Amino acid sequence: MSAVAEPSRTVLLLNGPNLNLLGTRDPEQYGTVTLDEVERQVVALGVELGVEVVCAQSNSEGVMVDRIHSARHWAGVVLNPGAYAHYGIALRDAIDAVEVPVVEVHISNIYAREEFRHTSVTAPVAAGYVAGCGVFGYELALRAVLRRDAERRA
Repeated sequence: MSAVAEPSRTVLLLNGPNLNLLGTRDPEQYGTVTLDEVERQVVALGVELGVEVVCAQSNSEGVMVDRIHSARHWAGVVLNPGAYAHYGIALRDAIDAVEVPVVEVHISNIYAREEFRHTSVTAPVAAGYVAGCGVFGYELALRAVLRRDAERRA
């Protein structure tokens, strides 16, 4: 992670398992935009909105937990937990443990997919939830994090 000059104006964009394969993995479901492209778009929007966006991706739940803990004094977290949304109790507990807003994002509409994807253990403790909007959902989630952070600080 970069050295953060002003933590209150920094957002973590955290992607979970298999999202490093965006653009090539199941393009009918996830599209052809790569994770690098998503990160560049969100970083650029952050610049527009006056915040630094720090990007990270991990296939390991423990690493994701550590990343969320490291952002606990920042403006918030945009999180695509991937499959950990459905069974990642440690990830759920990390979201619940930090006071910053975490907005969960999914590229696909998980309710239009297999039944096991219909339940998220992380969503109930998230400050917001965006699903089924494609990669545009990341931009919506960043805006939601910043809105929730402003409300929290008011």
